[in-house]
Amino acid sequence: LPALFKQELQDTEAEEGGTATLRCELTKSKAPVEWRKGDTTLYPGLKYEMKQQGSAAELIIYDLELDDS
Repeated sequence: LPALFKQELQDTEAEEGGTATLRCELTKSKAPVEWRKGDTTLYPGLKYEMKQQGSAAELIIYDLELDDS
């Protein structure tokens, strides 16, 4: 069975230049998570950090810009 969202992403407010953390929880532990912005797949680097522990996944966005909304 595919992994489903147990806890979906919540809206987050943050200041330009700051950091935002988006979290979700899945029904399966260690299910592969692909973070996307529209049609673009996001990859770890200076701007994005991805973490996953068990069924919880996080996307951390650094140096926020208006385009990140």
